[in-house]
Amino acid sequence: QAQLVESGGGLVQPGGSLRLSCTGSRFDLSYYAIGWFRQAPGKERERVSCISRRDGVTSYEDSVKVRFTISRDNAKNTVYLQMNRLEPEDTDVYYCAADSSCKESTFAYWGQGNQVTVSS
Repeated sequence: QAQLVESGGGLVQPGGSLRLSCTGSRFDLSYYAIGWFRQAPGKERERVSCISRRDGVTSYEDSVKVRFTISRDNAKNTVYLQMNRLEPEDTDVYYCAADSSCKESTFAYWGQGNQVTVSS
């Protein structure tokens, strides 16, 4: 079964770093734009970042723009989200998703989600 698999979440202290990975299982990520989203219970899902499928153009939500970096390694069939200077407000379940373009308002394919907790 084709799927997106996230990993790399966990508990980190404020100011710390984590790197999330999104790997395709029977799913070639190089054909897709990949977005990272986050959602807390009772809140709307928020797009954090996106990377285009062909030229690697990236975009970020304003609150993470100088702290997070999205990248892709097509040889490893993986997209990363490097998160630095983490804040308690970054605590959420993080999802990666795939679609044809970062301009899509809703993405077609989703991973299972990965918890990130920022707390002292």
